[in-house]
Amino acid sequence: MKKTFFGRVRALVAASIALLDVHASVIAGPGQISGSVRDSGGPVAGAIVRVQGTAISAVSRSDGTFVIDGVDRETEVHLTGWAPGYYIGRSDVVDAGSEAVEIALARHHITDDPTYRWILVDQSTGEDEGRGCAHCHSRSGTDLAFDLPVDEWRRDAHSRSGTNPRFLSMYFGTDLDGNQSPITRYRMSREYGPSPIRPDPEDPYFGPGYRLDFPNTTGNCAACHMPMAAVEAPYGTDPSAAGEFGAEGIGCDFCHKIWRVRVDSRTGLPFPNTPGVLSFDLLRPGPGHQLFIGPLDDVAPGEDTYSALQRESALCAPCHFATFWSTVVYGSYSEWLDSPYSDPVTGQTCQDCHMPNVGGDLFARPEAGGLVRDPAQIRSHLMPGAADAELLRNTVEMTASARLTNDTFAVDVAITNVGAGHYVPTDSPLRHLILVVRAVSAKGKPLELLAGERVPAWGGTGEPRDGAYAGLPGTIYARVLEELSTHEAPTAAYWNPTRVESDNRIAPLATATSSYTFEVSDPGNDVVEIDVVLFYRRAFRSLMELKGWDAPDVVMARHTETIRIAKRGNEQ
Repeated sequence: MKKTFFGRVRALVAASIALLDVHASVIAGPGQISGSVRDSGGPVAGAIVRVQGTAISAVSRSDGTFVIDGVDRETEVHLTGWAPGYYIGRSDVVDAGSEAVEIALARHHITDDPTYRWILVDQSTGEDEGRGCAHCHSRSGTDLAFDLPVDEWRRDAHSRSGTNPRFLSMYFGTDLDGNQSPITRYRMSREYGPSPIRPDPEDPYFGPGYRLDFPNTTGNCAACHMPMAAVEAPYGTDPSAAGEFGAEGIGCDFCHKIWRVRVDSRTGLPFPNTPGVLSFDLLRPGPGHQLFIGPLDDVAPGEDTYSALQRESALCAPCHFATFWSTVVYGSYSEWLDSPYSDPVTGQTCQDCHMPNVGGDLFARPEAGGLVRDPAQIRSHLMPGAADAELLRNTVEMTASARLTNDTFAVDVAITNVGAGHYVPTDSPLRHLILVVRAVSAKGKPLELLAGERVPAWGGTGEPRDGAYAGLPGTIYARVLEELSTHEAPTAAYWNPTRVESDNRIAPLATATSSYTFEVSDPGNDVVEIDVVLFYRRAFRSLMELKGWDAPDVVMARHTETIRIAKRGNEQ
């Protein structure tokens, strides 16, 4: 009996506490707003409730109720709510002290509809949900002082990934004027079957091309370069016949339909031979609905939802990691994953460097519902990568120093990767850095190199003033691939079986050092001029000449110094 009595007391106390908790959740104090988050079936627990456009937020309780604190008492606001699996919902206009505010959530679809027709940036159907991205996300026709996402995307390499002349000339084996090299010839062997033969030097040649080596297949290049065209046919999309979706390159609608990236749980990397759309799970809506997936949980009203993936480096993995014939060709993502930058606490994501905050406080036009936000919430959609000379220069620091001993003169060079979360250079194996070290006497005569590397022949033969540095003191930093059948190295035909002949690129936070010793025995020489230059080159010089590419070298760093030889035989 005693136990039963005390049991009833305990139950009564528990009920009272629960009742107080409920009352606390629905009664708003000064600077507070209270209410509940519900869907068609009842309360929604664990929803993020936010004062739209701000950092002020709360999480709904098990019964769907919430109290949000810190609201400006003089301002009317909207509250938004989001939970996994739902579109973002929004309340009516409320102010501090409001109670019983309801935020209604609706579930979004969880299957991908392959019949969905992509929205193009500039299309216009007369329907708000069907108009192109530029309708809301371009500043064209406004007096805004900064670009909106579409304006930035137009200048970004992703918008030109399907029409890039260098990509297309490599794919088809042509130069920029459309002249095509002969189809690859093969020899047969009993042990290995067909293997390619080097081009006949008597035939006109305009460089290698995928379709020269594989004329009867389209390959999977479009899976990354034009994913909207290739999503249903990643091995059957011809870039020359990909239409408007191919010309869009990597369009806005594609990236904002990415739901999941498939990676190997053991390595954290995409599986072999699954580039681009082969490693993305998409959520394209069926008729009558839309779904835009983004990095903010308060974009409403509309059929939008939030995904943390949009802020994670994994979003970039399928197109920035690829193996061909078991050789890693594109490795930016794997290099980041192996670096300190991938540390979730102290590191940085791809987006941190390539989609920085640039000061704008809108990502949509005001008349289209654009909400003024903290600029820290808005990421740039201008991701030029190697096309941005300043971004390139910020990745490295170079120091050079000179030492004079007796009749020799040495230059020590150190190059540190200070700003890239991947190797420098990265991605396409065509890219390389060329370090050129010049030492010239007072008479203008180059000093003789006694020890140290020279730029190899593929650094360009000819006049140094024209960018031909072969034979000069210096080093090339590159990942050199050798084609197994022809033994050509470096090869640009990395769609064929290759091996890594060498790789001396500079890892994140690592330093590459080199030394060059020159003779200074000329008795009339009392001054030495040194000029140390680090160039970034987008492709091998011989390849650019064959293809007709105009891609000038970028000066990454330079050090010049005049050294006086005050007294022979002593260190200066």
